[in-house]
Amino acid sequence: MAELHEDARRRIELRGRRFPRPAATRVITVANQKGGVGKTTTAVNLAAALAQSGLTVLVLDNDPQGNASTALGVEHRAGTPSIYEVLIEDLPMEKAVQESPEIPGLWCLPATIDLSGAEIELVSMVARETRLRTALDRYLGWRQASGLPDVDYVLVDCPPSLGLLTVNAFVVAREVLIPIQCEYYALEGLSQLLKTIQLIQAHLNPTLHVSTILLTMYDARTNLAQQVAAEVRQHFPDRTLRTTVPRSVRISEAPSYGQTVMTYDAGSSGALAYLEAAREVAERGAAPTNGSSMGMPAMAAGEEEER
Repeated sequence: MAELHEDARRRIELRGRRFPRPAATRVITVANQKGGVGKTTTAVNLAAALAQSGLTVLVLDNDPQGNASTALGVEHRAGTPSIYEVLIEDLPMEKAVQESPEIPGLWCLPATIDLSGAEIELVSMVARETRLRTALDRYLGWRQASGLPDVDYVLVDCPPSLGLLTVNAFVVAREVLIPIQCEYYALEGLSQLLKTIQLIQAHLNPTLHVSTILLTMYDARTNLAQQVAAEVRQHFPDRTLRTTVPRSVRISEAPSYGQTVMTYDAGSSGALAYLEAAREVAERGAAPTNGSSMGMPAMAAGEEEER
């Protein structure tokens, strides 16, 4: 009954809602080196929710698995112009970007199987850490010169590792969004991720900061989920969204139909949760968070190390 009441509240609050445009393009990398926490699901559904609310959104699928491309319904078979050609062959991004057939204003730079070899090829390349940022800057400049609408949000989906593809994703972004699964070991490895972000900030991208943490796979019926949520909110009170994303069969089913849950079942609990999370992200604006740019208080980092 509590879940039904929450869904009803969200439907009333969010129906026909238009989200505010940021003052400048917000580039957000969705990252967590732990697999299975909902990175791709979060990236595509937040992107879809923002686009449905009147914003122009670009998803950069930087994961060789290409799951974000699948969920957005864009072509990503071998041979399709993709992020691989952009990174390795300097293909202009506008020649590879595709619009999602389901949602106007939602664009995707797809990933093909070729990207699986990019980690090795990038090692010997000049400016290997900044190639994605250079390509994106050129693309945004091209859109402006062509009289096209500015891109409001760029969301970057990452592989579950800390290789050169993820480094490129951190260098291209200004903000990091970390999805955290409400399960045991949810915070495992988080301090390592935050140390990596600190290194990127110190040497390659001083503007990078953790702006947002989203709790995913939340089951309010279990004490464990409530304990994990409480712990995350204690360590990251200003960065953790109020919205939690529930476990949802609809969210899991949607990619198999080449859709996000926002179009697959817009009235489901999962879709309403991502829509509300997108509203929170939009309302927070583009201003960097005050405090530690690494996104984790020193004491919290120490506590995480002890765990």
